[in-house]
Parts: sequence; C-alpha cells; structure tokens
Amino acid sequence: MAKTVRVGVIGTGGIATRQARRLAELDDVEIVAGCDVSEENLRKFAEKYEVPHTFSDFNEMVQLEEMDAVTVCTPNYMHKDPTIAALKAGKHVMVEKPMAMNAGEAQAMVDAAEQSEAELTMGFQFRLAPEAQAIKRFVDEGRLGKVLFARCQALRRRGIPSWGVFGQKELQGGGPLIDIGVHIMECAHYLMGEPKPVAASAQIFTYLGNREPAAAAPWGPWDWKTYTVEDLAIGIIRFDNGAVMSVESSFAAHIKEDVLNCQLMGEEGGCVLHPPTIFADQAGTMINIEPHYVGKYQAMDKKIEDWIGRVRGEVETQCPAIAGLHVQKMLDGLYASAEAGKEVPIE
Repeated sequence: MAKTVRVGVIGTGGIATRQARRLAELDDVEIVAGCDVSEENLRKFAEKYEVPHTFSDFNEMVQLEEMDAVTVCTPNYMHKDPTIAALKAGKHVMVEKPMAMNAGEAQAMVDAAEQSEAELTMGFQFRLAPEAQAIKRFVDEGRLGKVLFARCQALRRRGIPSWGVFGQKELQGGGPLIDIGVHIMECAHYLMGEPKPVAASAQIFTYLGNREPAAAAPWGPWDWKTYTVEDLAIGIIRFDNGAVMSVESSFAAHIKEDVLNCQLMGEEGGCVLHPPTIFADQAGTMINIEPHYVGKYQAMDKKIEDWIGRVRGEVETQCPAIAGLHVQKMLDGLYASAEAGKEVPIE
C-alpha cells in the first residue's frame, strides 16, 4: 500500500462530516471518494473536502482502484451491504455503530472480513475516550477484582432526533437502545473484559414519541406520526462468567436531566466513568480515587487515528469487528426479550 491512505466515505451527511474533518487534518491521508443518494449532501461534501470522485452507487465506488479504505456512515439499515461490498473489493472498512440492524447481518459482515485480506473495524469511540482508557488500566491491573455488575445509562429527558430516520424502526432497528444505549453498553462491556453474553431480559415502552409533543424539545419537533421505536428501554444482560449488566436508555423520559454514564462494581473495587473515579478499601478506610489528569483529546479523533493506524498495519485496533458482533447480540437479545415478555438466551 502507498504511504498515503486514500479513503472513501459512504454516506456523506451527519457523522461523516465529523469524521472527514479529522481525516482531512491527518498527514498522508486523502479523501478520494464520496458516495451518497443525496445529491445535495454529496455536492457539499465534495466541495468542502475537494473530493475528486463522487458516486450515487456504493457498488461502483468500492471498485475504485485509487482507494484503500472505506468508512461507512449510512443509516443502520445500510451498514451491511456497503461493508460487505467494500471488503470483497479488498478495501479496509470502518463501520459506524451499531454494527448492523441485527446480529445476523453483523455475522455476515464478520464472515466477509474473514474471507477478505482487508480489515473490518468498528466505529466505537467511547472506549477510546481518555476517561475510559484510564479506567481500563485500573481494571487490567486487577484493582476492581472480578467485575460483578455494570450499570449502563444513556438517558435523555427529551432527545428525540428531529432529523434522519431515528424514529423509524424498519430503517434503524430500534430507538434509543440501539442508537445511544449501544455507546455506553460497548464501553462497559470493554471495561468488563468483554465476557460472553448468554441471556437477556428487557422491557421497552413507547408513550411520548408517537404523539404530538406536549412540550418544547431542545431539538425541535420530530415526526411523531412515523415514530415506531421505543422511548425507554430497560434491560438486563447475563454473562457466562456470572457478571450482570443493566441497561437504561431513553429518547424521552420524565427525568431531571440527561445521563450518559456507566458504573462497574467488582469484588475488590468499583468505578464510575464520568467523572472517572475508583472506589476501594485501603489502609482500613473506604477511599475514592479521582485521577488528576487522564489526558485530553477527542474520542472521535482517536477513533479515526486508531483506524488509519490499523489500515497502515501499524497497530492492532482497539475496536475490532468481533466487539461489534458481541454488542449486536446483546441488543438483539434485549429487543427479543421485550417482544417475548420473558428472558431469552443469547446464542
């Protein structure tokens, strides 16, 4: 591969604009192609980043010889096909969270990567944040002992997106659980050491998003007439090592304020992610350890740097595809349990 990494972007609106900013800042990285069904999004993207090749069909874009890697920034229902097409064409791929609409699609993506010489990387930035990396070092040193429980919270008081297809289950796969819950779930699972999930139990509720708003919302009015996802999801995941994870996620809930955090409880200590704090017993005293400085960088930037480093073969990614598959199986289990009204196994 040439020293310069030549990147194509599939889906040039939304998160792609944030990724592209960092890609454009990096030395020896060029954005050489963009693909979008929206002519307006594609035109603006190509003009801003001086992208020489534009496409409306990802199948055509992935055949571009002067391209080494592809980042997939489409809505959830369009993660699988572009990823597999790019891998088959020998292009390295990073796919945004969640990995896919369901675990079956995610498995097909992992299989395609195994059959390709190219690498598949997950767009999981929460685990790369300086706070998470600091906590991870404590965990890896055994400061928490065996982790018994993780509490994940991704709660918005009124944070239903007023753009995109976030309220349409057939295009997103679900609501806050698969959209924002996935962030804190993948981070907590990473901090726990990524045990194998074996069972899920959950309930989901829709009570605000599917009716005309009763109060002004920070992001403006959403399309409540097409809203088919949950407002609130509450669940439990059991793992093969006996550990348990609880999940609370909402687009709309009657709470005081938004929460995005996770907490771990272990046999020898515990921790919370924000602000990063360790809870332990030392010298006959219960103590709280608050790091003075954990580093300062943007997790999104770190995600891009991690991926480019993997494409160059310089590092092993901290966001492998298998992590995306594990989280997808947990999401599937939670939704399946809510539908069945009982705990379900995770295969």
